[in-house]
This record gives sequence, C-alpha cells and structure tokens, in this order.
Amino acid sequence: MTGTEFPGGESAEKERSQGLARSLFRVSLPRWRGGRYSLSKLFFNFYLLAMGSFVAIAFTADFVISTAQRGITDDYARRFMRGTITLIEDELFRHPRSTWQRKIKDLDEKFSYKLGIVERMSLDRKLTPPQVVKLDAGDIAIDHDGDIMYHRLGTSSLVLVVGPLASNRNPELAERLPLELRLRLLTWSLTGLIFGIALWFWVRPVWRDLEALRQTARDLGDGDFEARSPSARSQLFAPLADTMNNMAERVQQLLATHRELSCGISHELRTPIARMRFALEMLTETDQQAERERLWSMMEADLDELDQLIDTSLTYARFEREAPEPHFSSVPFAEWLSDEVDSVRLLGRNLDVAVNTDQLPENLCVDLDRKAMPYALRNLLRNAFKYASSRIAVSAELDGERVRIHVDDDGIGIPPEEREHIFSAFTRLDRSRDRSTGGYGLGLAIARRVLELHGGNATAAAAPLGGARFTLDWKAHQ
Repeated sequence: MTGTEFPGGESAEKERSQGLARSLFRVSLPRWRGGRYSLSKLFFNFYLLAMGSFVAIAFTADFVISTAQRGITDDYARRFMRGTITLIEDELFRHPRSTWQRKIKDLDEKFSYKLGIVERMSLDRKLTPPQVVKLDAGDIAIDHDGDIMYHRLGTSSLVLVVGPLASNRNPELAERLPLELRLRLLTWSLTGLIFGIALWFWVRPVWRDLEALRQTARDLGDGDFEARSPSARSQLFAPLADTMNNMAERVQQLLATHRELSCGISHELRTPIARMRFALEMLTETDQQAERERLWSMMEADLDELDQLIDTSLTYARFEREAPEPHFSSVPFAEWLSDEVDSVRLLGRNLDVAVNTDQLPENLCVDLDRKAMPYALRNLLRNAFKYASSRIAVSAELDGERVRIHVDDDGIGIPPEEREHIFSAFTRLDRSRDRSTGGYGLGLAIARRVLELHGGNATAAAAPLGGARFTLDWKAHQ
C-alpha cells in the first residue's frame, strides 16, 4: 500500500469501534438491579413460587374432589351410623321420656364421641333445608361439616344428636394433634424437603450457566471481543450459549471488517487524491494547452480510480456485513460460462482468451445465483488480464456432484505460501503483482465471499500455462 500512516491511527480506530460496541452492549444488556443476584435468592424465590403453586393446586384439587364426593360421603356415613343410632334410640324407648336426658348422659360415657338430645325447633338454623326435610322424614340429617348427625326420636319434638365424630372436636382429645393433621404435616414436610433437594440440584447448574453468560456479556460490553461463553452444563441454556458465541464472533468479524475497510480505504484514497492535488497545482502554473490536457486526463483517471475503489469497497462490505440470501436458478452451464467470458473479453486487450467446456457433459445445467456468481468469475478474469503475458485459458469440469471453473494465465504465478493470503481484503504481493497493474486487493476477496454464498470455495494454485490458476468450486445442484 502507498501513503503515509498517521501515528496511532489504527489504535484510535480500534478504540472508537470498541467504544461504540461497548455502548450498544451496555444499552441492550443492563446490569442486575440491586447488585449481584445470589444463587440462594434465586433458589428461594423459585422454591417459594413453585412450592406455593403446588400447594395451591393441591388444596384446590382437594376442595373440588371433596365437594364432588360430599354426597357420596354423607350417604356412606348415614349407612355406617344407622345401626348405632337405632340401638341408642331403642335403648331410650325402653325408659320413660322424663329420664331420657339422664340416660343419654350415661350412654355418652360409653362412646368416644358425644351424645345429646335437643329440641327440634333449635335446629332450623343449623341445617340446610334439604337436611331439615330428611330430619322431619325420620332419616338421618348431617350438618354442614358432615361431622354431626341428627335423628328425630319417633314422633316427639326431641332430636338425638350424635357427634362431633372427628376426634379433634372432642374435648378429651383437644390437646393432641389429630392423626389426619399429623399425617398431612408429615406428608407436606417430606414433599417440601424432597422438592427442595431436587430443585437445588436443578438450579445450581442453571445458575452457573447464567453466571457464565452474564460474565461473557460483561466482557463483550467492556470491549473484550475474544470472550466466549463456556459450554453450558444444562441443556436449557446450551442454545443460548451457542447463540451468544455466534453473536460475539459475528460482532468481532464485523468490527474487524470495519477496521480493515477503514484502514485500507484511507490508505488507498491518499494516492489518487495526492495525484489530483499535484495535477491541480501544476494546472495553475502552466499555460500550455497540451500540458493542461494531459493534466486533465490524469485527474479524470484518478476520479475513475476513486469511483472504482468506492464501488468495489461497497460490494465487499455488503458481502462481509450480511451475506445476501442466494437465489439459485438452473442455467445451461457451458453457454453461461462462454457468455460471461465474452462480456469481459475486450478488457483483455491483445491477450488470447480461450474457453474450453469439452469436459462438461452435454446439456449440463448448474444451480447458481445469476446475480452474484458473475462477480466472482469477472474478478478472476480481470485479475488474469492484469498479470497474463499472452494467454488466458478458462476451463470447466464436473467432478461428481461438484462443478469447477479454472482460470489460468501465463504470468509469473503466485508463491505457494501466499496462495491463501491473497484472498484477504487489500492484499497484494510484490511489485510484479502490485499497483503498477492496478487493483486494490478486493477482487479475490469478493470472489471467495461469493463462493461461500454458494457453499463452495475459491482457491489458487499453479497453472499448466506456467502462471497462476484460480479455481471456483461449488455444488452443481443446490
């Protein structure tokens, strides 16, 4: 490259790029509010949410099931207690009615639940209308809780009260926790403990993955674009880690392309601008018409060079920034290749440009992007036009499922150690393949990007003609 580098120019450009990326990351990835988010806080929040939801669901299901089974349970309780209530009633009927209260107290001492006698009129507010109908019909009525039973004693106004049947509602057992409650407490305690242990072993690797992703995001936000997220321990965050790493690589690639284009174009612009400035100065100092026309021609050539540089740089930047979606179409390959070579043949001046498609099957059709692929082929041909001595040979072949185009010239060739490096942007070799022949080192880079778009590659090797061979290789049928 030509031109003088400004001190610190590349480092300043790099610092500006990192500053822009750092600002974007800090906007898109805000820090945790309230400081560092701890593993214990995440665990307890998740535990309370999950366990609370589980308990609420369990109690709701229990309520629904209990409500649905209330009628079945009441009917079972009636049939279960009918014999006991009948025996108590028969025992009372063997004694005068005036002694029923004393007799019921004697019987109460023999049962684990309470027995009593009340007036029928006192029960209207304690029972639902359907239960009142059952009571008056001589059947067993049950209260709202399903724990106290009522049975009318014959045709009298007295009602036998049996219950509460539950042990926790009996005074003598009030100081002890009911067995059902103890079982429920034990069951829920074991459930909560087992759930907590299982949740801990699930949350811990998730937390580690979150911390790794968070740290990677911080590093990227601070301008360290070499940072990558380690492999996720949980499958939940494996896709996210891969996506972040791909994003980091893409950002790093875009920033590198930006720096490369900025530095390369700034260097390339200096030469034609300096020549134009020199020509303008000379133009003001001469009155000779021939000299003025020569200087005007020089400036027009420099303007053409600037225009070509900008157009080529924009094309390269477009392929680097965001690879366009390929639109493949099947074309008659031999005819397409001949037409493309003929379209640029005039640029070869007096060079012998030959096209050989004899190795291709007859009527071969190949899938390619008719808008992008000509970029690659024409750049290879222009490169060959610059460095060929007298001959250029374009040939094509089909190898299995892959098609190849070879562009050979009879120039000085390319050293083996440089054959991969020349596909980098703004790369040129020694003076035999340098500015004297024109170009900016972008044509081969564009050719490779086009072939990558087709799922193929562009390579360099030695040509049978003695110069350089450039090959385009991609899958014939996409």
